[in-house]
Amino acid sequence: MNADAYLAPTTIAITHDLAIPLSELTFRFSRSSGPGGQHVNRSETRVELLFDIAGSPSLSEMQRDRLLTRLGHYVDADGSLHLFSSLTRSQLANREDVTARFQALLRAALHERKRRLPTQPTAGGRERRLRAKRERSEIKQTRRSADTDD
Repeated sequence: MNADAYLAPTTIAITHDLAIPLSELTFRFSRSSGPGGQHVNRSETRVELLFDIAGSPSLSEMQRDRLLTRLGHYVDADGSLHLFSSLTRSQLANREDVTARFQALLRAALHERKRRLPTQPTAGGRERRLRAKRERSEIKQTRRSADTDD
């Protein structure tokens, strides 16, 4: 194996033309909540990832606008994205988890959705709909009483 296999990546690949440098991400650590005994009271295993969308030089103006609109509930008033992870008792595992979620979230938000093309119903579909309406009408006709003078 070469020495490069052991080096930590310096960027996070989002799409084929966008990679966010790790230097633009800020990680904060705090104590996790929940059960865990003395471990949870002493270890800062909860990881918070912060990414300044509004001030990121890696993003184009279109990408920045798309992220701010689609990730509105994750973004604060200053334009910073906040993600948390406290799944495991390991700070490293939580950091990897929050980084993977960050990558997936940005990839999904930047994905350009296909425009829906309106289509016309097929001839067979129209015929089936009309046949079902006729059958339903006949069922309701049979429910009517034959004599109307009471």
